[in-house]
Amino acid sequence: MATAEFDGFTRRTETYAGFTHDVYWGGQGPAVVVIHEIPGLYSAVVDFARRVVDAGFTVVMPSLFGTPGREPSGGYMGGSVLGICVSREFHMFALGRTSPTVAFLRGLAAAAHAECGGRGVGAVGMCFTGGFALGMAVDDRLLAPVLSQPANPAPVGSRRRISLDISPADFDVVKRRARDGNCQVLGLRFSEDPAVPAERFEMLRRELGDAFIAVEIDSSPGNAHGIHKNSHSVLAGHLVEQPGHPTVEARDRVLQFLRDRLT
Repeated sequence: MATAEFDGFTRRTETYAGFTHDVYWGGQGPAVVVIHEIPGLYSAVVDFARRVVDAGFTVVMPSLFGTPGREPSGGYMGGSVLGICVSREFHMFALGRTSPTVAFLRGLAAAAHAECGGRGVGAVGMCFTGGFALGMAVDDRLLAPVLSQPANPAPVGSRRRISLDISPADFDVVKRRARDGNCQVLGLRFSEDPAVPAERFEMLRRELGDAFIAVEIDSSPGNAHGIHKNSHSVLAGHLVEQPGHPTVEARDRVLQFLRDRLT
């Protein structure tokens, strides 16, 4: 692990629901669980977490797979995916099931709320873990779930294009909370991202109504900012650190959503 990458964060080893992971804590204020994307907890994810800290929150950042601090590469990506496929913590291809690791994340969020206080907890999932933030929202303490490019299950076939990795029972709880005005959900995607089809966000609009807030960044051919049609990682790998860039505006929208819901 590159120690400097995590300066300002304290590493703890924590166990919930029978699963144990290292978790990096930093900042002050209401808790926000930042859940990394594939292949692991790399620098661009940590950079986003620092933005959340700077916005006035305690970041709680578990390392669910991969090697903390290791930068993405082709071989590393493939190894992480293989590890996820054989792990009992994750459902990579199943429909209508919440991944078991979400129980760990719920326990972590509950402990973070008890330690940090405030109105409730936020959660930001990315890519493979994007839907985990939705599964965490069965807990009344989870007030601000953010689904950044939720890519699981892989959108192969019409059913998977409109699905997320959450069980019907869990989704019913989230929908009830949304109807009662106790939960809003923020979703982010690039418009042409093949891993996160438009049908998936249409389903969320249909099921959650006005409680679902969509941020969809134009990545169509000839778009004003030259965003590639295969762009995927809104808050980390494909974020362009330029004033006025749509990805920076999307990140700012996430930070404002957390402020609105938690402070």
